[in-house]
Amino acid sequence: MNMKDFKDTFPFLKAYNSLTEVLTDHKLAALGDAFINFAYSLALSVKRGQPSGAKVRGDVLAKAARKAGLREHMPSRISSHMMADAAEALIVYAWLQKHIALEECVATLAKAEDSVEGFTELLSKIKVRLSFKGFL
Repeated sequence: MNMKDFKDTFPFLKAYNSLTEVLTDHKLAALGDAFINFAYSLALSVKRGQPSGAKVRGDVLAKAARKAGLREHMPSRISSHMMADAAEALIVYAWLQKHIALEECVATLAKAEDSVEGFTELLSKIKVRLSFKGFL
């Protein structure tokens, strides 16, 4: 998707120059919260073989974000809540930018032994697919 098409589809989303900008965008994290809970609920539904709904705990996302190496891209003093927000922001950003599909998110989470492992794997996949000036 080129930038013009992207802006036409999601005019509310600003252009980001760095991974840190994405990770610290609280409004993007709010959207990510809903997206992550939806994807996680779908993954649980796949695992259980029936519709399920669940919210992802913040400590799960914070642990996964740290394990995926996102901490080094955050400000020096941050809380676990901020780490969880960073994970939410990054996942929804990657989906909006078409770096990852909902189906891949669900499959990754469904195959994991536990939720921390699943989100760590998902965040790691996303991290290697993104490119910002000065970041690989």
